[in-house]
Formats: sequence, structure tokens, C-alpha cells
Amino acid sequence: MTKTMKTMKTMKTIKTFSGFPAGKVHSTRLPDPIFTELIPLIDDLLELKLTLHVMWRLGQQSGKVRYLSHADLADDAVLLSSLGNAPLEALQEALHRAVERGSLLKVETARGEITEAIYFANTPKGRRAIEAIERGEWPDDVASARRTDIFTLYEQNVGLLTPIIAEELRQAEDEYPIAWIEEAIREATMLNKRSWKYIRAILERWTTEGRGVETHRRGREADRRRYLEWKQSASNRR
Repeated sequence: MTKTMKTMKTMKTIKTFSGFPAGKVHSTRLPDPIFTELIPLIDDLLELKLTLHVMWRLGQQSGKVRYLSHADLADDAVLLSSLGNAPLEALQEALHRAVERGSLLKVETARGEITEAIYFANTPKGRRAIEAIERGEWPDDVASARRTDIFTLYEQNVGLLTPIIAEELRQAEDEYPIAWIEEAIREATMLNKRSWKYIRAILERWTTEGRGVETHRRGREADRRRYLEWKQSASNRR
């Protein structure tokens, strides 16, 4: 068989991608170090597929503590379809490599009589969650005991939850304590400044100036000024 014929035969077996669909397509934010530091280290295709898929699935979640159980991954038809003819064995090997690499963190959990492995991304929050579990705490319970659904809170007090605002809220959950976001939404509502830009300005000020009572009072005027400047700028661009 000639080289040209072999090339043509190989091309026939390639599964093709039809392209991204028209209209709005949901996007997932991934940290830059995945592309600049982690991917250059990965030398195994199955590990690469698993790592990107896990990061994507974690990005779809909301909340303070994000993780996937082994059962979540073993039941993931999209993931398994990409792992070859023996997907469950490939999954085990890819998970082992990802944990050894340090991109994922693994901990065994016991809830009742069931023991299960769960996986976190190796982020500051993931590391804190692992430490909490190893102390015998369950971080999801700690978070949910006082957590209000900020998406519902936003819709009830500010307005329609668009895909862009939903993504902004997910990002805010990674950057600020849930209690801060809830209080910022309530303050913006109380001042009748029902805008995510205004809420974001409050959070940014609390980050730089603190969240004490005095700075809280002093900052309200700065928040109003920043919001009005943004509103005027947006109006000028129309």
C-alpha cells in the first residue's frame, strides 16, 4: 500500500467536527494557568481529555464547594465516549495520573455506610475543602447551612438573570464570601440601585477598604459616584 493510500485510509477514519452552532453558545471560564502551566506538563491524551472535562464540569456548577464524585465521572456518557474501547479502565488510569500530576485532589469520604472518592480542582478552595474533610467536617454542609441562593436573590431583588449576569455571579462566588454578595445585593436594593455594576462596585470597595461599619457608610457615596459614571459612560456609547 502506498503512502498516499495509507493517508487516505487514515483520513476516512477521522471523526469530524461540524463546527460551532449559530447563535449564543454557553462559554466556560478556565483559569489561564491551565493553558500556560498545566497543559504543557500533560503527556497523556486520556489524562488531558479527563482534566479538561473535569474543569468544564466544575465550571458548570455553582456554589462555594465544587467537586465531582467517582460515580459522577463513571456515569458521564460524554466523557466515557472519549476514552476509547475500555472507558472505565481508562478513566481510572487518567484519574490516577491527574491526581499524581496535582491538577486534581482526591479524598475518600464516608457518608453513612458508603465510602466514595471525590475530586476537587487543585485550587485554594479545593485545598481548604480537602483539609476540612480530613478534619471530619463536610464543607458542603457548612456552606449550605447559611447560604442563600444568590441567583434567586438577584432575580427577586435586582432583575432578570441573563446568561452574562449568571456568569458574573459564578465568578463572584469564587472571589468573594457568599455573605458579602448577599449583603451587597440587599444594600443595592435598599438604595434602589438595582444593577450588577453597582453591586460589583460595593464588593470591590469592601475588598480594598474593608467591610467595617464606618467604611461601609463612607463608601456608599463612592459607590453611587462610580455607578453614575458608568451609567453616563454607557449612555454616551449609545
